[in-house]
Amino acid sequence: MIILLLVWITGGLLNLWLARPLWHKKRIVHLIIPIIFGTMVMISWELLVKEFNVSPVILPAPTTIAQTFIESTDILIADFTQTVLKGALSGFFIGAIVAIGTAVIVDRWLFLQRGLLPIGNFVAALPIVGIAPILVNWFGFDWQSKAAVVVVMVFFPILVNSFQGLRATNSIQRDLMFTYAAGYLQTLLKLRLPAAMPFIFNGLKIATTLALIGAIVSEYFGSPTRGMGFRISTGVGALTIDLVWAEIVVAAFSGSVFFGIMVLIERKVTFWHPSQRQ
Repeated sequence: MIILLLVWITGGLLNLWLARPLWHKKRIVHLIIPIIFGTMVMISWELLVKEFNVSPVILPAPTTIAQTFIESTDILIADFTQTVLKGALSGFFIGAIVAIGTAVIVDRWLFLQRGLLPIGNFVAALPIVGIAPILVNWFGFDWQSKAAVVVVMVFFPILVNSFQGLRATNSIQRDLMFTYAAGYLQTLLKLRLPAAMPFIFNGLKIATTLALIGAIVSEYFGSPTRGMGFRISTGVGALTIDLVWAEIVVAAFSGSVFFGIMVLIERKVTFWHPSQRQ
């Protein structure tokens, strides 16, 4: 326990040192501090598991998880390909394209605004454990059914945010386009869609996490003998908890990278927005 106390004291002193005016404005500090904190958590986890002799079935040590990660690389890569690349990403892109296109159509016709959006709120509230078995039954046990679940999960958050973004322009901006004799399509492409991008990216960032969750959870209801959800489900049943944690690490890393890529794209596209100014 003394070692654990020393670890946290050292980490606290490092954070205080990095908070000095000389360092706190540097960008690299924003990366170093989470690394320091994460390292402290991992060391504390390892020490507590060893100190109290916690069973690996209940909570394996980080070193055990790392060893399993290295030894099971081929399994993890196959599961990553099945769940993330095939299920989550394909469903995300299909859902995003259809949702943004639908938002443009809904914005054009008042009938759809009053009819489709309330239904969208209803469908968005449906639990994934309710729709996943149905879609697996419709589309089969392979990645297509997981992509279908992801499409349902990401469609309405992106639709609602995109629709609100298309309504973000004010009357002065629209009147200016009218004075330029711009038609509906020109106004949409040159004014309304660019103005809607911050809203659209909000929906896309929300959808990055929903896509991964949907793909993993849907594999609990039927999957070929690969996939993160399948491996987590069978791993818990077989008490191979270290492999389950390795899958969780891959899922967390994949979700973080996916979200980070979306943030970087947002900064490039919406550089003009006040939220992106330093």
